[in-house]
Amino acid sequence: MSSKDINIKICVLGLGYIGLPTASMFATHGYDVLGVDVRRDVVEKLNKGEIHIYEPGLSTLVEAAVKSGNLKAVSSPEPSDAYIIAVPTPVTKEHKADMSYVENATKSIIPFLRKGNIVILESTSPPRTCLDLICPLLEGSGLKAGEDFFVAHSPERLMPGKILKELIGNDRIIGGINAVSSEKARDLYLAFAQGEIILTDSTTAEMTKLVENTFRDVNIALVNELARICDKINVSVWDVIKMANRHPRVHLHNPGPGVGGHCIAVDPWFIVEIAREESRLIQLAREINDSQPDYFISNIEKIIEKHGPGAITFFGLTYKPDVDDIRESPSFPIVRHFMNKGYDIKIYDPYVSPSGFPMALSFREAVEYARYLVFIVGHREFALGNFSNAGKIIIDAGNILVNCKVSSDCLRYTLGSGITHSNA
Repeated sequence: MSSKDINIKICVLGLGYIGLPTASMFATHGYDVLGVDVRRDVVEKLNKGEIHIYEPGLSTLVEAAVKSGNLKAVSSPEPSDAYIIAVPTPVTKEHKADMSYVENATKSIIPFLRKGNIVILESTSPPRTCLDLICPLLEGSGLKAGEDFFVAHSPERLMPGKILKELIGNDRIIGGINAVSSEKARDLYLAFAQGEIILTDSTTAEMTKLVENTFRDVNIALVNELARICDKINVSVWDVIKMANRHPRVHLHNPGPGVGGHCIAVDPWFIVEIAREESRLIQLAREINDSQPDYFISNIEKIIEKHGPGAITFFGLTYKPDVDDIRESPSFPIVRHFMNKGYDIKIYDPYVSPSGFPMALSFREAVEYARYLVFIVGHREFALGNFSNAGKIIIDAGNILVNCKVSSDCLRYTLGSGITHSNA
């Protein structure tokens, strides 16, 4: 890397699960990085070298970036050479992309935009966002996109729990509004990217990211539907999946209580939004996965009706194991249903403790508190547990306890294994 490259100043807008690791990675590779976030508490914590989200290795990386003097957090942008937009793109109740965060971030750049700047959108967005939203807004500066300044989409492809490893090692797609935009963005990420960098146009890059997560969503919908069928005919979907996956061209996902996270539960709707008539399979998959919490709720209630009332402990609020990310988590509609119906409940999650929920302080307390133990998320702590309390009724949403020691005096039900029948 030349000294000329290292003198580039980078402004990262949005310091969440993607923006903060990205900003810190550039800073620890010698770049002058300005991290922008509208949350004052986040800015204050980061400037002390502290983090507001959990991700393995992130605390060390952020501390190093701040101590080096290369990373500074602020509330608004400043003149820079490169701007990276990494803000949320949630979905509305009408299943439309909420682009307000991207729009506001883009508008905040306009007063500082100069000739030669590169603006990179990392936020997952509907196709043509760069062309139809980013460029027209930035051209309000009087500069011309593709000539005076450059725009590209480089979608994040990171999995919580492995963000730092994948940030460096994953292949990266970069799609510019023209070839120069793609090349300028590529040259920036070469600072730390070790995976292959594939150049394309911005709309293809936008669509590719959506398809990656839609593929997973559709396949998860398949196994969630299979779990319901297996419940009906009283066979184990887990045995079916295990045996079917021995076919050399079959790789089924695992079913569960629903789909959460910032990508899979959201991105397919962006495709539906732009091509509703052509995306019937995608819509159906979304409907199946969105209804899975209700299906799990109904089966819990059948088990309670069969065995009688009792306190319930729910294990896990995050959308996936061993992270603190609760975005779009299917745990919340499940837990809220039983809270609203007046059940005596506790919740235990070693990673999060949101206000307004009756949280247990330890795994032991959570197990001892209730008659019904409902496992929604497969945190490692749960999967390693032993259960020998007489009279407990275990309800497992994802074969989480498959390797646990569960004594014969406990009843156990597993989603997709004939859940209305005990398999103790």
